[in-house]
Amino acid sequence: MIKVPYLSIVDSGIYFVLSHMALKRPKGTAQEMKKPLWRDGWLMAICIGRIFMYLNYMVYAACLPILKSEWGMSATQAGSIVSGFMIGYSLSLAIASWLSDHFGARRIFVLSAITSAATALVFGFFARSYLTTLLLYSLLGIAQGGIYTPGIVLMAERFPVACRGGAVGWFIASTSLGYACSLAVSGILIAVGGHELAFIGTGILPSAGALILWIALRRTPNIIHDHSTGVRFTDVLRNERNVRSLMAGYTCHCWELLGMWSWTPAFLAASLALSGAASIQSVELAAYCVAAMHIVGAVASSTMGHLSDLLGRRAVLTGLGAAGALLSLIFGWLVAAPVPILIVLMLIYGFVAIGDSPVLSAAITEAVAPNCLGSVLAVRALLGFGAGAVSPVAFGAVLDYLRIGDNVASAWGPAFMVFAIGGFGATWYAWRLRPSVAARNI
Repeated sequence: MIKVPYLSIVDSGIYFVLSHMALKRPKGTAQEMKKPLWRDGWLMAICIGRIFMYLNYMVYAACLPILKSEWGMSATQAGSIVSGFMIGYSLSLAIASWLSDHFGARRIFVLSAITSAATALVFGFFARSYLTTLLLYSLLGIAQGGIYTPGIVLMAERFPVACRGGAVGWFIASTSLGYACSLAVSGILIAVGGHELAFIGTGILPSAGALILWIALRRTPNIIHDHSTGVRFTDVLRNERNVRSLMAGYTCHCWELLGMWSWTPAFLAASLALSGAASIQSVELAAYCVAAMHIVGAVASSTMGHLSDLLGRRAVLTGLGAAGALLSLIFGWLVAAPVPILIVLMLIYGFVAIGDSPVLSAAITEAVAPNCLGSVLAVRALLGFGAGAVSPVAFGAVLDYLRIGDNVASAWGPAFMVFAIGGFGATWYAWRLRPSVAARNI
């Protein structure tokens, strides 16, 4: 009897399902897009693959309270690891976006997925100190950027403006679900074998995501736009007020969102410790609670993107920006509040902080010509994730400067108020937006 390897059966099954769901070449007409987006197999396959790709994204944040104690890190050092990742990620986003313009978004997206999976394995097995984690987490950020902005270009190439906000919303929702699953898996692995097992386990899983994305995009056309004609990138930045406002708004959005994501697990662990939970238990519970926040964030991305298709980008961006700023002002002062109340506010905070992300991305695809969209996204990534790299360090510096202790409201309150700068800025730039021609034609 001939024995068939089990993995071969699994691979064949995955290929069979995805080939029937997602490998047909899209036409991209409004008539075809009348069916609900969740029934689009191509989009869903990409979303599932990206969930696996991000399963190690939040493992450091989940382990931060333990690592800070075991490795003797200051709050500034702890924040610097996040900042190293964000700097690498922003550079990767910029380079991948520019390459998408010149070599095609599909090609860059798939290559980045494979590279990211390989880097995740290295991080999982060799990040064992402050310096090795700083280096390898930064390299992980460099590898991961190509599975974000080139994906937005793929969404713009496939979906018409009338449903693009919803499509980008599903795409970004998969990121939030990846973060949630990362925190949930990290919490389980921390409880079983500490931070080392969490690093290893979440380092292996992205390889499955790379396989799914490779299969799903095998027959998707790799479109390279003609750069000899059309609007130039420099002309767009010079003459288009909406583009400048959207890029500035995205920068402010990243300042608030990425900083809040980095420090909320540690903040919630501190609150749980104040309520009497043991150290390891508080870290584990915090990971589960923040995972719930990212699940709510996935709902926010999918619903707010669709809502902006109906009400307009400006109205949705203004409301979400103002709500995020308000919550940044008050959230940190509630570290000693009853845990159920704090968790409810955290879920609302997570909803409004991520909800404007798909709206900003859909709006930029409407305001920019396809031949220079990648270049505009490259500059936007540098500005946005550059700000996201600075804000966790600024937060940590406030905690260190106050020198009161991480579990005291008088330290956490002012630190979270640092993120309100981004919320107020995002609100202001959203208010300045003018309706685009594409949006008026919906």
